[in-house]
Parts: sequence; C-alpha cells; structure tokens
Amino acid sequence: MGETLTRADLCEAVHEEVGLSRQDCAGLVERTLELVISALEDGQQVKLSGFGVFQVRAKRARMGRNPKTGEPAAIEPRRVISFRASQVMKASVDSALSK
Repeated sequence: MGETLTRADLCEAVHEEVGLSRQDCAGLVERTLELVISALEDGQQVKLSGFGVFQVRAKRARMGRNPKTGEPAAIEPRRVISFRASQVMKASVDSALSK
C-alpha cells in the first residue's frame, strides 16, 4: 500500500496491453480524461460499467467552523465531484485486500 497510480502508469499499461506507441497511448489516456472532465463540467454523470459513477453534486451554503480557532465560519455553496464505486469494483477490491 502507499503507492500511487499515475497517468504515466496508465499510459505504460495501455502501451503494454495494446501495443501502440507510448506517445499514442499517452494521447489516448489524456483524451479519455479530457472527455470525463468535459462531461462533468457539463453536469453529466459519467458511468463506467464495472468501475463506478462520477457525478457533480451541488452543496448548499452552511455554517461550519474554523478548525484552528473554533470560530463559526460560513461555507459558500459549491459543486463537488462524487464517486460511487460499482458493486463489481467493491467486491474485487474487497477480495484483493482480504488476502
């Protein structure tokens, strides 16, 4: 645990699996991520079968507190990205972590 999967790692995995040039694989990964970001910017859900769902949620304004001082602080309304893992992904990760 503790390692991070990077864009470069994704590009290398695509290169090894598909056999395209590293430059083409990097472009493919970048374009895929751009499409996901663009869809989220437009307020669309992104469903990846067997992986999960990304969606934009609107959060209302609320009162919070400054963790340093404990003083009340207003939190502005904002949009956040949420991810809900599919049952297939949850089961796969659970079985891998329980080994």
